[in-house]
Amino acid sequence: MIYQSFKDMPLEEMITLAQAGDDTIQNYLLKTYQPFIAKCVSEVCRRYIDPQRDDEFSIGLSAFNDAIFSFSSEKGSSFFSFAKLVVKRRVIDYIRSINKTPLAASLDELYDEEQMENPLEIAAAKEIHFRELDAWHRKEEIRDYQEKLRSYKLTLEELTEISPKHKDSRESAVQIARTIFEDPELREHVRTKKRMPMKDLVNKVSVSKKTLERNRKFILAMFIVLNEDYVYLKDYLKGVGQ
Repeated sequence: MIYQSFKDMPLEEMITLAQAGDDTIQNYLLKTYQPFIAKCVSEVCRRYIDPQRDDEFSIGLSAFNDAIFSFSSEKGSSFFSFAKLVVKRRVIDYIRSINKTPLAASLDELYDEEQMENPLEIAAAKEIHFRELDAWHRKEEIRDYQEKLRSYKLTLEELTEISPKHKDSRESAVQIARTIFEDPELREHVRTKKRMPMKDLVNKVSVSKKTLERNRKFILAMFIVLNEDYVYLKDYLKGVGQ
């Protein structure tokens, strides 16, 4: 009966209350969104997940709980988009960790240890599985990035054409994206208006307004990467423009 009163409460309000220490709302969120968690975990494991029996679900549930407390609406993404990435990443990390132990039950459907007596065959099968997981997660991240680009009226295909050709120009554009991201006012402007704050930005960077306009789309695309919880895409930016 207590949970009934939460049904009409906005999700972000519930998350804020849970973050403030409301255990009842925290438990409500964990109970209500178990199907969402199971779906996220199932997409990683590529099989049906039983919340009562599968360890992977427990990992996903714990990750969802962590997502509740680490979510910030200021990042610009929805809670479900954020939580999905957190849950899937945690489950992938878990599956990677059990790769260090003898063959796990959760991987039985991929290969049968009794039919593979050669340790090299088992190791090779595991390696293939984790490469597939890695590739799948990269695709998921790219798919999410494409959605974010569309909200800025950009496309992934367009980036290949507008990306600065010279290394120095790319590094400069990435640094400008960092400048925007690290400035609260500029960051909020871009998040809400989905465009560059040209007048304010000209006074903060050492490039001309003409150069800013020429690289505008690429800078916005790099800003999105900085603004989201991406692992693989942020690897591209490591050491660039710093």
